[in-house]
Parts: sequence; structure tokens; C-alpha cells
Amino acid sequence: MPIIDDKSQHCIPFLLERLRAHADRHKNNTNADTPPFFLGLNGVQGAGKTVLVSTLQDTLRAEPYSLSVVTWSLDDIYLTHADQVALAQAHPTNPLLQHRGQPSTHDLALGEKVFASLAAELPTAIPQYDKSAFAGQGDRVPESQWEVVNAEGQQKIKVVIFEGWCVGFRPRDDNTLRTLWEDAVRQKESGDYQGRLGHVRFEDVKTVNESLKRYNALTDKLDALIHIDAQNLRFVYEWRQEQERGLRATKGTGMTEDQVNHFVDGYYPSYELFTDTLRGGVFKPTQNTSTSESEWKDRQLRLVVDRNRRVQEVIKI
Repeated sequence: MPIIDDKSQHCIPFLLERLRAHADRHKNNTNADTPPFFLGLNGVQGAGKTVLVSTLQDTLRAEPYSLSVVTWSLDDIYLTHADQVALAQAHPTNPLLQHRGQPSTHDLALGEKVFASLAAELPTAIPQYDKSAFAGQGDRVPESQWEVVNAEGQQKIKVVIFEGWCVGFRPRDDNTLRTLWEDAVRQKESGDYQGRLGHVRFEDVKTVNESLKRYNALTDKLDALIHIDAQNLRFVYEWRQEQERGLRATKGTGMTEDQVNHFVDGYYPSYELFTDTLRGGVFKPTQNTSTSESEWKDRQLRLVVDRNRRVQEVIKI
């Protein structure tokens, strides 16, 4: 089923409104130039992020806005193949770290470096990742092949779109983490459980949660966030199966149904743990922060989609 874009009609007005607020907030700076705007875009795999990103990018680049935009993905800063192998070997009993995907499997120092360089409007090489390398295990593309933006003679990047399946995820405190995991284990033992969290050990989940704390360094740089949510998180299995069937039909190669299910299983515990924090609002203050309402309110847009990826609900947070 082709993905029809019914999301941009909600996202473009939101984004333009946030860009205006961003410009107003910085107009009294001694530096007359408004700094780049960072938009995070989160969505479960297969929900239609790629189509939406393309529309947002094309709209902002066209008149009357004529903004220079760069889009890149959290996937682009996955660990190199060698580092991923080393991580898996260092945690041989943790199934969540045996392949790329979960928080822990990204090069956050590289991500922070790119964010800082873009924010300063310096010449910046945008990382790229090749998911087909090493028979699908993936590897980072050599830096010599990365696209360079903000180079001499180029228009300065004014909008950065940073997308990914776990962009904006916030870590849980230890007590909440254990409670959620214990609830999942109880549901699994009762026999009425479709999730994956209850099938992994608490120590494995805690390792991912500890790693996620370091991702706040990127999340805190975002000026706004768009979250494509699903009425039922289980839709991700159907959507990934659909994507893979398309790959098999067009390229003659792709994962089997069992391989797809196993692949999504590796991500699913984090959907169970961290999606509610997204739904509650990424920028809302916590016990450890004191942010005024004017600083966080209306900076996040949540689109809830049905099995056919059609928007059923729009919530501004």
C-alpha cells in the first residue's frame, strides 16, 4: 500500500509557527543572524517519516520561504561495524545490543559534534550509514563520501531536520523502569501479553536506559518535535513486513517474515518503555528542571495514525 501524505497539512503550519517564534526569540540578539532551527521528527518504523520529511524539506526550500534545509537521521550515526561487533561481544547475553538499533548503538560524540557545527554555521560533513554493508549488518560510509554543507559559497543551513525511530526518547528513572518491566513480566506469565519487554532481563533493559541518558544532549538541542504515533504500537510489525515485501518485489532480496519479526522484536521493548514519555511531552519540565511554560508549551506536535497510516488525531503539546 503506497503511503499517502496526509500529515504535512498539519505539520507545515506547526513548523512555520515554530520558525516564527524562533526568529522572534532571537531578534534581540547582538548577532543579527538568527541561528539554525533544529526540528526533531520521531515515528515508529514504517509510519511514513520519509514521505513527510521530503514534503517538509521541499516546502521550506521553495518560495516564499527559500530556506536552506538539511535532513539527516539518527541512523546515520550508528556505530561503525567494528564498534558494533565489539559492543555485542562486550554484552554477549544482552539480546538488545547484538545488532544496531537500540540506544547504545549510536556514536553520540559524533552526533554532538555535528549538531554543534551546524549550530555555529560552520562547514559540516553530514554522516552517512550504509545499512546494506556486511550482508545487512551495516557500516558507516567513509567520511570522504559525506555531504558537506555550509561550505564556502553555499547558502547557510537554517533548518536542520533530525529524524529517527527513537529521536526524543527520554530515559526512565530507576523505580519507574523496574515497575514497567515487572508489569510486563506479570502480563507475560498470565499468558495475555503481546509485547517484548517481559521477555528480556531487567539488567538488559537497564543498560539501554542508562545509555539513553546521554541522548538528552541531542534532544535538549531541539527547538521543536513532531511525533508520528500509532493507535496501536503493534502496527510496526505490519508496516515493516509491508516494506520488506516491497523490497523483495523490487530488488529481489529482503528479509523473510520471520526475520522481520525478529528484527522488530529487538526494538519493541523501547517502544513499550519510552513512548509514553513522548506522548507526555519531551520538553515538559521534570523534577530536575525548572522550565517556564512559555519555554516548552506548543513546541511538540503529535499525530496519531491508524493501521493505514491515516491521521486520526492531532495534539499540540
